Amino acid sequence: MNYLIRQAKPEEFQLFGAIEGAAGKAFIEAGLPEIASHEPTDIKFIRANARSGAVFVSVLNDMPVGFILAAPLDRSIHIFELSVHPDHGRKGLGRSLVEAVCDWAKENGSKAVTLSTFRDIAWNAPFYASCGFRIVPEDEWTPALLLAHYHEDDIGLPLDRRCFMRKELV
Repeated sequence: MNYLIRQAKPEEFQLFGAIEGAAGKAFIEAGLPEIASHEPTDIKFIRANARSGAVFVSVLNDMPVGFILAAPLDRSIHIFELSVHPDHGRKGLGRSLVEAVCDWAKENGSKAVTLSTFRDIAWNAPFYASCGFRIVPEDEWTPALLLAHYHEDDIGLPLDRRCFMRKELV
Protein backbone atom coordinates (compact mmCIF):
# COMPACT_ATOMS: atom_id res chain seq x y z
CA MET A 1 0.00 0.00 0.00
CA ASN A 2 1.24 3.44 -0.86
CA TYR A 3 0.59 5.96 1.90
CA LEU A 4 1.28 9.65 1.48
CA ILE A 5 1.88 12.24 4.21
CA ARG A 6 0.65 15.74 3.34
CA GLN A 7 -1.02 18.82 4.77
CA ALA A 8 -4.67 18.16 5.54
CA LYS A 9 -7.40 19.82 3.51
CA PRO A 10 -10.07 21.67 5.54
CA GLU A 11 -12.80 19.44 4.14
CA GLU A 12 -10.99 16.44 5.64
CA PHE A 13 -11.16 17.72 9.23
CA GLN A 14 -14.64 16.22 9.67
CA LEU A 15 -13.16 12.73 9.08
CA PHE A 16 -10.78 12.97 12.04
CA GLY A 17 -13.41 12.01 14.63
CA ALA A 18 -13.84 8.52 13.17
CA ILE A 19 -10.06 8.00 13.05
CA GLU A 20 -9.69 9.25 16.62
CA GLY A 21 -12.56 7.07 17.85
CA ALA A 22 -11.16 3.93 16.25
CA ALA A 23 -7.64 4.63 17.53
CA GLY A 24 -8.97 5.43 21.00
CA LYS A 25 -10.31 1.91 21.47
CA ALA A 26 -6.75 0.75 22.20
CA PHE A 27 -6.95 2.67 25.47
CA ILE A 28 -9.55 0.20 26.79
CA GLU A 29 -6.87 -2.52 26.94
CA ALA A 30 -4.52 -0.03 28.61
CA GLY A 31 -7.01 0.41 31.46
CA LEU A 32 -8.24 3.82 30.29
CA PRO A 33 -11.76 3.26 28.95
CA GLU A 34 -12.62 6.91 29.58
CA ILE A 35 -10.08 7.93 26.92
CA ALA A 36 -11.73 5.56 24.43
CA SER A 37 -15.15 7.05 25.08
CA HIS A 38 -14.33 10.78 25.10
CA GLU A 39 -15.73 13.17 22.55
CA PRO A 40 -13.66 13.66 19.38
CA THR A 41 -11.43 16.70 19.12
CA ASP A 42 -13.47 19.81 18.50
CA ILE A 43 -13.43 20.93 14.86
CA LYS A 44 -12.73 24.50 16.03
CA PHE A 45 -9.54 23.28 17.69
CA ILE A 46 -8.49 21.48 14.51
CA ARG A 47 -9.10 24.65 12.47
CA ALA A 48 -7.11 26.71 15.00
CA ASN A 49 -4.19 24.29 14.59
CA ALA A 50 -4.43 24.62 10.83
CA ARG A 51 -4.39 28.43 11.04
CA SER A 52 -1.46 28.80 13.43
CA GLY A 53 0.36 25.49 13.10
CA ALA A 54 0.19 22.35 11.04
CA VAL A 55 -2.29 19.58 10.43
CA PHE A 56 -0.86 16.66 8.50
CA VAL A 57 -2.64 13.53 7.34
CA SER A 58 -1.55 10.13 6.21
CA VAL A 59 -3.67 9.17 3.24
CA LEU A 60 -4.29 6.00 1.29
CA ASN A 61 -5.99 6.57 -2.08
CA ASP A 62 -6.46 10.19 -0.97
CA MET A 63 -8.49 9.10 2.10
CA PRO A 64 -7.10 10.13 5.52
CA VAL A 65 -6.23 7.20 7.77
CA GLY A 66 -4.20 9.16 10.33
CA PHE A 67 -3.60 12.74 11.41
CA ILE A 68 -1.45 14.92 13.63
CA LEU A 69 -2.25 18.35 15.09
CA ALA A 70 0.59 20.70 16.05
CA ALA A 71 0.83 24.41 16.81
CA PRO A 72 3.08 26.89 18.58
CA LEU A 73 3.20 26.68 22.36
CA ASP A 74 5.81 28.44 24.42
CA ARG A 75 8.37 29.04 21.63
CA SER A 76 8.14 25.42 20.50
CA ILE A 77 5.78 23.48 18.32
CA HIS A 78 3.52 21.31 20.45
CA ILE A 79 1.93 18.11 19.19
CA PHE A 80 -1.62 18.17 20.51
CA GLU A 81 -2.79 14.92 18.96
CA LEU A 82 -1.64 12.00 16.87
CA SER A 83 -4.14 9.34 15.76
CA VAL A 84 -3.83 6.54 13.23
CA HIS A 85 -6.75 4.25 12.43
CA PRO A 86 -5.87 0.78 13.77
CA ASP A 87 -6.61 -0.80 10.37
CA HIS A 88 -3.50 1.07 9.19
CA GLY A 89 -1.40 0.75 12.32
CA ARG A 90 2.08 -0.71 12.66
CA LYS A 91 3.11 0.59 9.24
CA GLY A 92 5.20 3.54 10.39
CA LEU A 93 2.48 6.12 9.76
CA GLY A 94 2.63 7.60 13.28
CA ARG A 95 6.38 7.99 12.99
CA SER A 96 6.03 9.55 9.53
CA LEU A 97 3.48 12.04 10.86
CA VAL A 98 5.76 12.97 13.78
CA GLU A 99 8.66 13.41 11.36
CA ALA A 100 6.50 15.63 9.13
CA VAL A 101 5.73 17.91 12.09
CA CYS A 102 9.39 18.00 13.17
CA ASP A 103 10.50 18.87 9.63
CA TRP A 104 7.79 21.53 9.35
CA ALA A 105 8.73 22.97 12.76
CA LYS A 106 12.41 23.18 11.83
CA GLU A 107 11.62 24.78 8.45
CA ASN A 108 9.55 27.38 10.29
CA GLY A 109 12.31 28.28 12.75
CA SER A 110 11.29 26.29 15.81
CA LYS A 111 14.08 24.85 17.91
CA ALA A 112 12.00 22.10 19.57
CA VAL A 113 8.82 20.04 19.48
CA THR A 114 6.96 19.16 22.67
CA LEU A 115 4.02 16.96 23.59
CA SER A 116 2.17 15.43 26.52
CA THR A 117 1.56 11.69 26.67
CA PHE A 118 1.17 8.60 28.83
CA ARG A 119 4.53 7.48 30.17
CA ASP A 120 3.59 3.81 30.57
CA ILE A 121 1.82 2.93 27.31
CA ALA A 122 3.99 1.44 24.56
CA TRP A 123 2.55 3.56 21.74
CA ASN A 124 2.96 6.73 23.82
CA ALA A 125 6.16 7.74 25.69
CA PRO A 126 8.26 4.73 24.55
CA PHE A 127 7.22 5.39 20.95
CA TYR A 128 8.07 9.10 21.18
CA ALA A 129 11.41 8.25 22.84
CA SER A 130 12.20 6.13 19.78
CA CYS A 131 11.50 9.27 17.70
CA GLY A 132 14.11 11.25 19.66
CA PHE A 133 11.96 12.83 22.38
CA ARG A 134 13.03 12.92 26.03
CA ILE A 135 10.91 13.27 29.14
CA VAL A 136 10.96 16.82 30.49
CA PRO A 137 11.60 16.82 34.26
CA GLU A 138 9.05 18.85 36.23
CA ASP A 139 11.66 21.41 37.25
CA GLU A 140 12.09 22.26 33.54
CA TRP A 141 8.39 22.86 32.86
CA THR A 142 7.55 26.24 31.44
CA PRO A 143 4.43 28.18 32.46
CA ALA A 144 2.70 26.97 29.30
CA LEU A 145 3.44 23.32 30.10
CA LEU A 146 2.22 23.83 33.65
CA LEU A 147 -1.05 25.27 32.31
CA ALA A 148 -1.36 22.26 29.99
CA HIS A 149 -0.80 20.03 33.04
CA TYR A 150 -3.62 21.80 34.90
CA HIS A 151 -5.88 21.36 31.87
CA GLU A 152 -5.16 17.61 31.83
CA ASP A 153 -6.09 17.51 35.52
CA ASP A 154 -9.31 19.43 34.80
CA ILE A 155 -10.38 16.93 32.13
CA GLY A 156 -9.65 13.97 34.40
CA LEU A 157 -6.51 12.47 32.94
CA PRO A 158 -4.51 10.38 35.43
CA LEU A 159 -1.60 12.75 36.01
CA ASP A 160 0.58 10.10 37.63
CA ARG A 161 0.69 8.37 34.23
CA ARG A 162 1.38 11.51 32.18
CA CYS A 163 4.59 13.23 31.14
CA PHE A 164 5.80 16.01 28.87
CA MET A 165 8.38 15.19 26.24
CA ARG A 166 10.63 17.37 24.10
CA LYS A 167 12.73 16.89 21.00
CA GLU A 168 15.42 19.40 20.16
CA LEU A 169 15.62 20.20 16.47
CA VAL A 170 19.22 20.49 15.35
